[in-house]
Formats: sequence, C-alpha cells, structure tokens
Amino acid sequence: MSNPNKFSIVNPAKSPVFYGYIVLFFGSLGVLASIPGQTVGVSVFTDPVKDALGLTRNEFSNAYMFGTFLSSFFISRAGKWFDKFGARYVAFFAALLLSVSLLLCSFSAKISSVFSELLNTKSWVVPFLVITILFFLIRFSGQGVITMSSRNMIMLWFDKNRGKVNSISSIGVSLGFSMSPLVFNYLIENYGWEKSWQILALVLVVFSFFIIQFYRDKPEDFNLKPDGHSVNNSKTNIVSTVKDFTLTEAKKTRAFWIIGLILAFNSFFITGFTFHVVSIFESQGFEKSQAIAIFVPISIIAIIISTIANILSDYIKHNIYVLIMIFSGFLASIGLLLLSKSMGIYLLISGLGVLGGLFAVVNAVTWPRYFGRKHLGAITGKSMSFLVIASAIAPTIFSYCYTTLGSYSFMSYITIAYLIILFIGFIKFKNPQ
Repeated sequence: MSNPNKFSIVNPAKSPVFYGYIVLFFGSLGVLASIPGQTVGVSVFTDPVKDALGLTRNEFSNAYMFGTFLSSFFISRAGKWFDKFGARYVAFFAALLLSVSLLLCSFSAKISSVFSELLNTKSWVVPFLVITILFFLIRFSGQGVITMSSRNMIMLWFDKNRGKVNSISSIGVSLGFSMSPLVFNYLIENYGWEKSWQILALVLVVFSFFIIQFYRDKPEDFNLKPDGHSVNNSKTNIVSTVKDFTLTEAKKTRAFWIIGLILAFNSFFITGFTFHVVSIFESQGFEKSQAIAIFVPISIIAIIISTIANILSDYIKHNIYVLIMIFSGFLASIGLLLLSKSMGIYLLISGLGVLGGLFAVVNAVTWPRYFGRKHLGAITGKSMSFLVIASAIAPTIFSYCYTTLGSYSFMSYITIAYLIILFIGFIKFKNPQ
C-alpha cells in the first residue's frame, strides 16, 4: 500500500510501544462494536420489534433467517476485500453501514406503515420484507465484516504471541458480549427500542473515526514484524507456518471443514438459543430477568477457558481444542434437553461456556496457525459464511420446533446427531502444515 497512514495523524513506526498492542486494543473494540449486528444484540429487540411490526414469532424468525442467509453470500467476498484493501478501510465502511442500518431499523415500523399505505394493504408481507432487508444489512456489516476484519487484523500483528494477545482480547470481548443484553435491555426500558437503536448508530459513527485513525493492516507496512521484531533483525524473525494456503488449497483439507463445521455449530446453537432465550426459559417457568442473567455465568466460564486455552495455544496442538468443542456441544445439547431440571441448567451453562471459550481461540488463532497469513481474509471469509448460514437458520428451526412440537428440547436430538457425524469426521483430523 502506497500510504498506509492516509487520513490519519497516527504513525505506527513512531509509536513508543509496539503498535500491535494499539491494534489489539482497538481491534477488540471493533469486535465489540459488532454487537448490535450480532444475535446477542438483536435478541433483546425481538419481542418489542416484532410486536411493533405486527409479526408473529415464526414470521420474525423467518425474516431474520432470510436476511442473515442472504448476507452469507457476500461474506466470502468481504474476506477477499480484506486481503485486497486491508482491515482499515473494510472495517471503516462496515461500521458506517451498520450505523446507517441501525438507524433505518429504528424507523422500521414507520417505513413498513408507509409502504403498507402506498400499496393499500395490511398484509404481514410488507413489514416482513422491510425487516428482512434490514436484517441483511446489519448481519452482513455487523456479524460478518466488522468482526472478521477486526479479529484478523489483530492476528496479523502477532505470531509467536498470537495466543497470549488473543486471550487478552477474548476477556474484554466476552465481558462485553455478556453485559450487552443487560445494557441493551436498560436502553429499551428507559428510551424505547427506536431510540436505543439510534443511540447505538451514533456510537458506531464515532467509532468509525477511531477505525481510520488507529486501525492498521499489517506490521510489514511500517518496517516491522509480528510481535514487534524489526525486519532487519533476522534472529527474532519467527516463522510458525511452512506454507500459506490459498482458499482453494485450504478447502481440500479435512481440517478446514471440521473446524468450519464445529464453529458453525457454535454459531447455530448460541444464535438459536440467544434469539429465543426469554421464550425458552419462560416455557420452563422462569422469568425474563433469569433468562437474560444466564449469560453472566456462561461468560465467566468462557473467559476462564479462553484465557487458559489461548495461552496454551502457543505451545500445544489445536486438534484437542476442536475435540473438546465437540464434547462441549454434547453437554449443551443435553442441558437444553433437561432444562426443566437443575442439572440441565448446569450442563447448558458449562457446555456453552466451554464451547464459547474455545470458539474465541479456534476462530482467531487456529486459522493463521494452520493456513498462514497471506490469504487469511479469503479463508476466514469463507468460514464466516458457514457461521452466518448457521446463524441464519437457527432462530427459525428453534421457533418451529417450539410452535410445532411444543418444546425447544427437541432441538437437542438434531444437534446431537450433527455432533456424532462431526466426531466421526474428526477421527483423521490433522494440521495441514
């Protein structure tokens, strides 16, 4: 890139500390900035928004599914944009797009009403199409692009210490995600869901300025090496990968598919569970406050697991993490099946906690460790499309399971069957390096 500092007064080459730590801080904030586009951020708005639009739970879930599923077709392209244009510009425009999308979401009921009057109809199809398009925008920009570009940027600035710095990032991100339902619920109860989305939109506009000022694509642009080594210091030039895989080459390995599919499972389960968390717990006699509060112990476990696993990831093989994720999925599935009992709640919390903690490691550290840095955007972009598709179909499947079969617990049979197949595929799993 001819001028990596364009539009910014910050010069990483003159930073008194290794600039990767600045990248770590703002990249972590970038992942947190994606929360309004994540399921954990949308779920708190589910009931008031669907009621305002006059949609049933199934119709609202379907809108979420179609909007998210549509965004999955563009996530892989965003990964290639990352490789071509870098994290700085990709994250900047994604933050602005998410901000505009949230602003439009705040007027979704009014927009729906206007179109209904113009078309002279009271059909549910109009608000359904409106919110579907808006879901596409916030899911593409929030869950997909901002998250991918921010996380990948951090990984590009570190190599030997990649696991350690990701543990620091994961702690802040996990705390932020766990607290977001409480914060968003507070905003909605005090300002209403429309103004709450407008406030979040304003925050993203402000953060986009910090992206331009502090995001940087890779250390080599400033005569630096990952972990803070100088380009001219050959003794400390760490090389952890033998080959930089292209996306085509990566897709030919078993590791790519097993990792992608277990990450997709995490996305599927946590999305479906989070999207309907209030309804899931109410169906078992719990209150809304108790349902939202479950994210706190889950996040505490996730933070502990991710911290330990991130630190150890610099020294041990990552296939053990994938295997533990599969077994954690079994625990969470059994917990959902037995949610009416105390043991079910403990299994659900521990399963989702361990699963989420290891997700933070595998989704960030394992990809560059297994496939190199050169085509990281394309590879993680493709993987992200798996996650987006999984999160797209999850709310609808959970919803129909409840409305058709009368209980969310039947979801466990589907997830357990999936995990058994994934475990069989894991048997010959190995690092492609």
